Amino acid sequence: MNAPLDPQPASVRPTRDTYERLQQAYDHFNKTLFEGTLPNALITLQRRKKTFGYFAGARFARDDGRKADEIALNPASFHERSVNEILATLVHDMVHLWQHHCGTPGRGRYHNREWAAKMKAIGLQPTIDGAEGGKETGESVGHFIVPGGPFETALNRLLAKDFALVWKELPAAAEEGKGEAAPAPKSGKRVRYACPQCDLKAWAKHEARLVCGEHMTAMAPT
Repeated sequence: MNAPLDPQPASVRPTRDTYERLQQAYDHFNKTLFEGTLPNALITLQRRKKTFGYFAGARFARDDGRKADEIALNPASFHERSVNEILATLVHDMVHLWQHHCGTPGRGRYHNREWAAKMKAIGLQPTIDGAEGGKETGESVGHFIVPGGPFETALNRLLAKDFALVWKELPAAAEEGKGEAAPAPKSGKRVRYACPQCDLKAWAKHEARLVCGEHMTAMAPT
């Protein structure tokens, strides 16, 4: 039997609450970090396994031919990440959007020096291994927030306006009795990892934590 509907007042509108706040954040960072030069993107919520978010250029088009880029965020990760981290992912992908329109993206998944320089200019330090001093360019590059940098300053200004992401997906309960679980590889054995968003593959030891820098996606063993 389905659970009974949770009665809500007509003023509670989860769709509006969610997307209006994401647009508010996009507008704020566009103005404070990119001088208002970025075109509006279509921000979507895409529930993809082990993916924080991604950018896709010219993913949507209107009937009149006008195109829009996509910035996707994964709501399944919202409950375990702070609003600072979620918004840093949004801005990370805004840098990809900036380079798509105003710069020269690296070939394929490569994060080049131009991309790294823009990240640093807005207060997000690129790093391959997530630590200070890590390599800044390559195919798998993440970031961390620079204390006192432009992003953190802009973020604090936004949060001071009582900004919040009020709807967060509940952690999914594990389902039992459906399908067969793959056996875990033996410790120390090298296994192949793949990005669920693209064809990037890599070999590493069991329990290695690899990330596809283009899509900010955790690579899974295959």
